[in-house]
Amino acid sequence: MSAILTARERMLGRLRAAAPTAPETVDVIDTAIDQHYLARRAAAPQSPRQQLDAMQAALRASHAQVDCVSSDAWPALLAQRLGEHGVRRLLLDAGSAEGQALRAALPAGVETLSFERPLAQWKGELFDTVDAGFTVARSGIAATGTLVIAPDAATPRTVSLAPPLHICLVYTSTLHADLHAAARAERWADGMPANLVLVSGPSKTSDIQQTLAYGAHGPRWLWVLMIDDLSAHEGGQP
Repeated sequence: MSAILTARERMLGRLRAAAPTAPETVDVIDTAIDQHYLARRAAAPQSPRQQLDAMQAALRASHAQVDCVSSDAWPALLAQRLGEHGVRRLLLDAGSAEGQALRAALPAGVETLSFERPLAQWKGELFDTVDAGFTVARSGIAATGTLVIAPDAATPRTVSLAPPLHICLVYTSTLHADLHAAARAERWADGMPANLVLVSGPSKTSDIQQTLAYGAHGPRWLWVLMIDDLSAHEGGQP
């Protein structure tokens, strides 16, 4: 017992004798974080095309369906896929350019809805009758296959959460290598959006035996349309 007490006293004595250090300033911490990520990216540089490949591979590994298509071909492709999937009611922002393009391509059997009412007024209809929700990502994170979505009044979080099928469009020119690069390039520190949603695959959970089940807490399926606009941002180079 005395040996234990002596060891305890020695430990406490060292703690009491240790001189307190001043905490690092935010600028110093920010610089250290920047240097860490810059060094990591320098060690394994990626071209925009490599980021595109990495984004697709990560999403597919998470059981998302991914298509890389041109800006003029995606509405027809998606309209065909929706018909094959049996979608009858689709939630989208009819005021956005992408929403208008998709709605114009849809067959007569697919009805589009806008999120114009408070959720409490049509929650039952939304959860019971809407088959899919369509969103446009703010950007993407290649390292993890993550879609960065900024919900707003026309496309609230519910659009990507409640329907069993979530369809997300992301422009390949908006891809970032990692989360740090996204935060810096989009200047989150200067005015971070009130709500950002990070989506890396369909909703999934598992039991104690690690058996995966999809759709328990959100969409069962995730379809990602990657609009290949890199050529325009690369000066027309293939």
